[in-house]
Amino acid sequence: MTETQPTTRSWRGWAVPLVLVAIAGGVLLADQLAKNWVVANLVEGQTVPVLGDFLRWHFVRNPGAAFSMASGSTWIFTILAAAVVVVILTQLRRLRSVPWAVFLGLLLGGVLGNLTDRLTRAPGFPEGHVIDYISTPWMWLWFPEAIYNIADIAIVTGMILFIVITLVDIPINGSGRKKSSESVHTGDDAGEFPEGTHATP
Repeated sequence: MTETQPTTRSWRGWAVPLVLVAIAGGVLLADQLAKNWVVANLVEGQTVPVLGDFLRWHFVRNPGAAFSMASGSTWIFTILAAAVVVVILTQLRRLRSVPWAVFLGLLLGGVLGNLTDRLTRAPGFPEGHVIDYISTPWMWLWFPEAIYNIADIAIVTGMILFIVITLVDIPINGSGRKKSSESVHTGDDAGEFPEGTHATP
């Protein structure tokens, strides 16, 4: 039993971070391809119904945060996004949990998607405007005039997953729950039946 633990830890040491990288790369690629399509095919300010009023394309250039909030503070969000990327990368060494890898992958991909816009799109580095184009009027009750993109969806989904992970108490290194389980079956039992005694029905 104990002989297989180093192998398992070694396998998780590279496989779990790979899950993070794959998810982040997929989100970033899908986000940028969609934004490039929008810029090439839609007119800024144009609304194109997709599923009636449930889903529409509406091309805008967003200088603020997700859902078009805090416009005019682009450079601040550029710095914050870069800081988030650095923090996530520093966690790779500890990462052994797949749920954590999915959460961090979604967050990293979403942050990189919008950060790419701020670094490469007009009006220029580091204040480029983020391309938003997904409009769902039925959400306006909670988010007035919300227009967003794939990167925003990934970030919000990741944060929801983070809440679940926190509530369930899943450790980032994948070891906390296992240790507590072992203490229940070894430490407690040893204290109840000391060596040299026998339990009776």
